[in-house]
Amino acid sequence: MKLESPLFDSIRVKPEDDRRARARPGMRVCAFAGCKCEATHRAPLGRDREGEFLWLCLDHVREYNASYNYFAGMSDSAVAAYQKDALTGHRPTWSVGVNSWTRDGRRETRQDRLDPRAARDPFGLFEGADWRPSGERPAEPEGRMIRNAERKALDALNLDIHATAAEIKARFKELAKRLHPDANGGDRSREDKLREIIQAYNYLKSVGFC
Repeated sequence: MKLESPLFDSIRVKPEDDRRARARPGMRVCAFAGCKCEATHRAPLGRDREGEFLWLCLDHVREYNASYNYFAGMSDSAVAAYQKDALTGHRPTWSVGVNSWTRDGRRETRQDRLDPRAARDPFGLFEGADWRPSGERPAEPEGRMIRNAERKALDALNLDIHATAAEIKARFKELAKRLHPDANGGDRSREDKLREIIQAYNYLKSVGFC
């Protein structure tokens, strides 16, 4: 285009300040000193002022973000500690099993406080049972391998793994007689328990325990 063209003045580029969007009446003005442009972007104020922001125009928010440093003024060790705490959302944590309310580094369980001899036994199923604390139980006898199914069957008869064949037979007869409907005036409410006792005894008999 010729410089002497009458159109030359109409395409002249305006200065940078003139091309920036001025804040419209009633709109938020950029917080940067001396800037009168509309504040269209927000920038965080920094550490310890979470949730607070500065409202800036596009050019000044870019300038602000380029120099923003959340950890400014913190030592390297403080930054490392902050990043470690951030893994748990800055919430306190404890190692499993060593909390202040545990006993000897282990949480107390209900079994530690349970005495089977003080439990209610309305049907008298555990009368005469030889109860010993778990820490006082002798080791399993050598030469006999006890499987889980055999343990379950012995538990059903309220016997431990040291029960002899004679003890198993005697306990079965005692419980079968006690739970049978004929011995309870025809009451069949304990038939399920009687069936469990019979199945346990038959299993122990099939594997040679009695």
